[in-house]
Amino acid sequence: MVGGYGFDFSSDPTKVAEAVSVVSKGLLSTGVTSFCPTLVTSPPELYKKVLPQLSRRPGSRAGAAVLGAHVEGPFINPEKKGAHPPEHMLTFAKGPGVLEEVYGSLEHVAMITLAPELPGAEQAVEFLAQRRVVVSVGHSSGSLEQGEAAVVAGASFITHLFNAMLPFHHRDPGLVGLLTSKVVPRPVYYGIISDGVHTHPAALRIAHRTHPGGLVLITDAMAALGLGEGEHNIGQLAVEVRGRRAFLPGTDTLAGSIATMDECIRRFIKAAGVSLEEGVRAATEHPARLLGLATTKGSLVAGADADFVMLGDDGDTLGNVDVMRTFIAGQCVYERPGLPALQTWTC
Repeated sequence: MVGGYGFDFSSDPTKVAEAVSVVSKGLLSTGVTSFCPTLVTSPPELYKKVLPQLSRRPGSRAGAAVLGAHVEGPFINPEKKGAHPPEHMLTFAKGPGVLEEVYGSLEHVAMITLAPELPGAEQAVEFLAQRRVVVSVGHSSGSLEQGEAAVVAGASFITHLFNAMLPFHHRDPGLVGLLTSKVVPRPVYYGIISDGVHTHPAALRIAHRTHPGGLVLITDAMAALGLGEGEHNIGQLAVEVRGRRAFLPGTDTLAGSIATMDECIRRFIKAAGVSLEEGVRAATEHPARLLGLATTKGSLVAGADADFVMLGDDGDTLGNVDVMRTFIAGQCVYERPGLPALQTWTC
């Protein structure tokens, strides 16, 4: 997520610490126990000031854990820029070393989204994979062949499938074709914005039925999350919220989502016709495996962090996902107002 509750991770570096504090605290009420703050395409000086402030940290009553930053850009295709400012977009013309020139240290970076069709992208993917940075392909006009080359080089994720990429075509399915590719050495994961706006329910069903084990629910939430209608900021750009949608002002170009994760799970369950367990798994186990955290996050196996959510049924039309309590490391960090006292048992 690129922000929320009036804060943006890609704007004022002097406010990033406050942004992380406010957003991570707000996420607890939506059942989120850990997340990757996302930076949109920005100038190099901003990355070098902001990334150190997005370091990994455990969760607590103060907020959800930070798992490192997701850097979306600036090595993306201007043809599929979405809400990203094109004046800051770059290429790999100088070789993979340009990554550290732009970002500075990669110590606090968990994931980077890049366009696989950019010249030098394969070398950049190899460079990042060797440093244990998850590489995602997205904001791209790339062909299936170019996507496959990136996965062979080490990429393992597709950023918000169907959005900011070529549409599926029967002669060249583009990055969507990675879901069934026989060339890639391992199955890829793919993000889906299941907010009822960015992805049609039929498209969501097609993706899920094609590759259910790779589906990762994401919110792509931006600064207007929780603020209601009006104009707000995302990175260097203004956005306008109308209803459940956030647009670039005066256009019909989506600028991001204002959905919460519990809402995305509800809509996924309804659209795909899956069980509650499968819906939750797409928001927990799958992203944990993608990030290499399966032994500590995304499940309650022995030795894991004991992060979990208590759900109830609020009787709404979207499903039975209603966050009652959120736990991190076995401790209750959020409780819905008005609930009876939590009982404890000893063995």
